[in-house]
Amino acid sequence: MKLSEEWKLLSVYEKFEKIICLVLSFFVALIIICATYKLGSHIFILFWKYGFDPLEHESFKAIFGMIMIVLIALEFKHSIVKVIVDQESIVQVKTVLLIAILAISRKMIILDLKTTKPLSVFSLAAVLLSLGLVYWLMRERDDKKELEKTDSMDTPHL
Repeated sequence: MKLSEEWKLLSVYEKFEKIICLVLSFFVALIIICATYKLGSHIFILFWKYGFDPLEHESFKAIFGMIMIVLIALEFKHSIVKVIVDQESIVQVKTVLLIAILAISRKMIILDLKTTKPLSVFSLAAVLLSLGLVYWLMRERDDKKELEKTDSMDTPHL
């Protein structure tokens, strides 16, 4: 009932935005299901045919990289669902930063240090550090805003 009441109050463009987000959410859910299926079948084949050793470096990188892809997709879907459920804007900068941090972290985990140039590793590390710093600064700002809002609600008005 609440959703139908809110729907009536939305502008035409806001309704369009919500519908597009629903469609995108559906497609991302399909991708997550397919990726999870592929991950499961890959792990099963590794166990069944090759006697998978999770401590073997290459196998670990491959499996962990696939798991990270599913996690990144889940976080992406979560950001889309937040737009549908909450009255938030379409671009959530903190969420985009978080997804970028996850993607670069995944890249660093699966990186083959034998063939990768040191400058590439340094560049990825610098980008990861920069994104982490920006995310931290934005979280600090939002935490201060939330604290100020809470303090103003607790202060009695005369």
